Amino acid sequence: MTEPTLVPPIDPPPAPETSRPLHTLPAPFSLSSLEIITQGAEALVYKTTFLTPHTPVVVKYRPPKPYRHPTLDKRLTKQRLLAEARSLVKCKKEGVRVPGVLGVDAEEGWLVLEYVDGQTVRGVLDGWAHRVSEREKEADTRTEGQGNEGILDLMRRVGREVGKLHELGVCHGDLTTSNIMLRTPPPDSPPPFPTSNSISQSSSNSLKGDIYLIDFGLTTSSIQDEDKAVDLYVLERAFSATHPAAEPLFQEVLRAYGESGKGAKSVLKRLEGVRLRGRKRSMLG
Repeated sequence: MTEPTLVPPIDPPPAPETSRPLHTLPAPFSLSSLEIITQGAEALVYKTTFLTPHTPVVVKYRPPKPYRHPTLDKRLTKQRLLAEARSLVKCKKEGVRVPGVLGVDAEEGWLVLEYVDGQTVRGVLDGWAHRVSEREKEADTRTEGQGNEGILDLMRRVGREVGKLHELGVCHGDLTTSNIMLRTPPPDSPPPFPTSNSISQSSSNSLKGDIYLIDFGLTTSSIQDEDKAVDLYVLERAFSATHPAAEPLFQEVLRAYGESGKGAKSVLKRLEGVRLRGRKRSMLG
């Protein structure tokens, strides 16, 4: 009778080849010049300078994940970083307003992007919703309807920019109001003596500027109406989460989107089915 062969225990995978703390990026970046913008599950985002001391940029860094096998982790980081960079370059080339790619090191896990100075559409909507709430409390009918054209025009610009993205066969993957920026336009020369009219005009100018789409970490290439409709559904949910008063604004986004390309109408039809499935999932928990 032969004795059973003993199988040696499997050694755990080696730790990632890095001893850097979480917020210590590889060269050429230094901690002293980094300003944290946000920290997500997959990436850290900073504001810093690049190439020259006066060129503000955004650095997106994907640090090693200790819970993944180092070989798999390196491969996934490289694939996702390059996919994001390629999508941004493609969109920029075709006229979609996205941050320009200024540098990339897929091996080290960082991507340098053009800095878009401005505010997120979520921030704009939060401010608008707050003003609506204040008017409702005051019940001041004299201000009813004032300022609506500016916010509606902003919604149309959002719809057109998303339509341009989908027309290229690119789906964002995380299309929320936090990932849409309103870039601050260059300042006009102020009048020598401020008047009530100029103050009102200044408030209106706060909604002017170009719409930029940011954070392409989950982007995919797709020509399917279903994928584009899911993009729109995610954005619609972001609107409804802001304030009940903001939900009707999304209809203006869809109206402009529907006029943005020849395939947009069929995407809007598919959106109805996506909404229905979303409601069923929320009902069933």
